[in-house]
Amino acid sequence: MVRIKDIALKANVSVGTVDRVLHNRGRVAEDVRQRVLQIAEELQYEPNLIARTLGSNRAYRVAALVPDPGRDPYWQQPRIGMEKAEKELRRYGVRVEPFVFNQYEVGSFLEQAAALAENPPDGILVAPLFYRESLPLFEAWQRQAIPFVAFNTQIPESQPLSYIGQDSYGSGFLAGKLLHYGQPGPATFLVAHIAEDFTNSAHLIRKEQGFLSYFEQHDPTGQYTVIHADLAVDTVQRQLDALLWQHPGIGGIFVTTSKAYVLAPLLPRRIRLVGYDLLPENQRYLRDGAIDFLINQNPQGQGYWGIVRLADHLVFRQPVAPLYHLPLDIVTKENLQYYLV
Repeated sequence: MVRIKDIALKANVSVGTVDRVLHNRGRVAEDVRQRVLQIAEELQYEPNLIARTLGSNRAYRVAALVPDPGRDPYWQQPRIGMEKAEKELRRYGVRVEPFVFNQYEVGSFLEQAAALAENPPDGILVAPLFYRESLPLFEAWQRQAIPFVAFNTQIPESQPLSYIGQDSYGSGFLAGKLLHYGQPGPATFLVAHIAEDFTNSAHLIRKEQGFLSYFEQHDPTGQYTVIHADLAVDTVQRQLDALLWQHPGIGGIFVTTSKAYVLAPLLPRRIRLVGYDLLPENQRYLRDGAIDFLINQNPQGQGYWGIVRLADHLVFRQPVAPLYHLPLDIVTKENLQYYLV
């Protein structure tokens, strides 16, 4: 590793002069500055960002505006990922402060966002589940020059430092292919949104668009019909019975969230079921064949990489890619064990 001292010796100047040039502080004669910069380039000098950070004693407060895992177990995994990242980055002064909201109440989301704003953090990690209410928050954070990373839900109109998560449109397209594959003859496919405000959820809209696009591209003769339903957990049996009576040709159901386990015990086995995420309930129904495929969204990785990307920007002053799509993993009962290590 090239040291500042090495540059100083070759340039025949003091270490302090090199330090002032490299960190653009203090006065240095222009010819000396150019000589130091040229030698630093020749020696391929790279600053030791870790050592510099450890010596700065600077604290970085990151606010995490995230759903309550007590209301939906899916959100426990992003939290585990955030905690893992914080543990790794604690030595560099990174601290994560959760602001937990009820994902079923927009008022709770706004309340926690307001609490966050009372003491503006250095950076924000947010799951922007409520599309309309998120946009003004993004604008406010941008005016305050607070970098923020969005995860789980991508809102194209926003300009976050980065988005971490799956390509929602692509995952919906993939779900269409999984249900279509091997499906004999004409059939109806149901896109089911369970306990969600579909019209205010950008990621669910994009998943359904991807699903529809698959059949627009791969069903030129119109053999397959796609229908949509918003289902409530407390009335799901009655709603499902009505749908199966109205559409006896339903051959597959695509659940756009992690709640495929809600429908799994209620369906005849002839109906294929595709959903998301490796919740314990989903794993159980995947093993016994009630769920055919799960698309793993890697929620733990979303939380982990969201904090890491903010640290890259705040602490290490590294460029951050605006988009970080996680892989679309197809999980079956045959390969489930390899995702549980």
